[in-house]
Amino acid sequence: MKIAVLESLGINKTKWDQCVSPFLKQGHEIVSFERETSEEILIQNAKDADAVIIANMPLSGNVIRNCEKLKFIDVAFTGVDHVDLAVAKERGIAVSNASGYSNEAVAELTISMMLALLRNLKAVEERCREGSTKDGLIGRELKGKTVGIVGTGKIGTRTAQLCRAFGCEILGTRRNQDKEKEDFITYVPLDELLEKSDIVTLHCPLTEETRGLINQEKIGLMKNGAILINAARGPVVEEEALAQALNEGKLGGAGIDVFDVEPPLPKDHCLLQCRNTLVTPHVAFASEESMELRADIVFQNLAAWMEGRQENIIC
Repeated sequence: MKIAVLESLGINKTKWDQCVSPFLKQGHEIVSFERETSEEILIQNAKDADAVIIANMPLSGNVIRNCEKLKFIDVAFTGVDHVDLAVAKERGIAVSNASGYSNEAVAELTISMMLALLRNLKAVEERCREGSTKDGLIGRELKGKTVGIVGTGKIGTRTAQLCRAFGCEILGTRRNQDKEKEDFITYVPLDELLEKSDIVTLHCPLTEETRGLINQEKIGLMKNGAILINAARGPVVEEEALAQALNEGKLGGAGIDVFDVEPPLPKDHCLLQCRNTLVTPHVAFASEESMELRADIVFQNLAAWMEGRQENIIC
């Protein structure tokens, strides 16, 4: 079979060789390309591939339809909203994701944002470099805060475990009511979670139900001075409403890793101009450890699909 890797997996050559060697020994062909935004070039790169591997690069229905040999899309990412699943299903193409690879990385960045915002880390670091003092910037502790977790899947649950270790009370929401519940999370409706939480952190997938979930109305339910963290998907939050709440002092701070558009952001982006806001260019998932784990999962997915036992099934 021919496998086209359409963007870098962020691993070193030693790890790459370790991952691809079993496939090459079996006589499969693996070709790699730089990330592309041109659909015409993507089609050219993938048109004769039996399987493609992507990370968070968009894969449109047009590209999928024009890759007539394509049978498997191996997504090196947890979310798959950047892949046209409707067309994949229409064509009978299997899709798997890399569920679980970034649980620790995302949860740890989420905690670091909470701590940095509570302790005014960005502002006090600037003060120190200016030769000034901490006056007016005394922070708060994470211990004792109520943390609301919107989406208690694997990443949300790992975040909850870390918050618990800091001595927080944990509220959570969940889509799957049949899933086993963690006894240290109190599950409540979203509105109640927003009203009671000192910190709200988002870990839900992007779906039609969650698009614009955190809007002006929902932000209005939050405590005055509350903190919002978004390491889920940008469109889950209405950015203009969030910017207004930050600049007017309704919210005490925000940590934002994801946006309506993939970074680099335009310099006039509304969230770049806000008070008490930490912004990072979609890095929550990216650690050396998570990239290696992701590669392992992706190539395990590929091997399983070739053997007729698809894993991490999306469709």
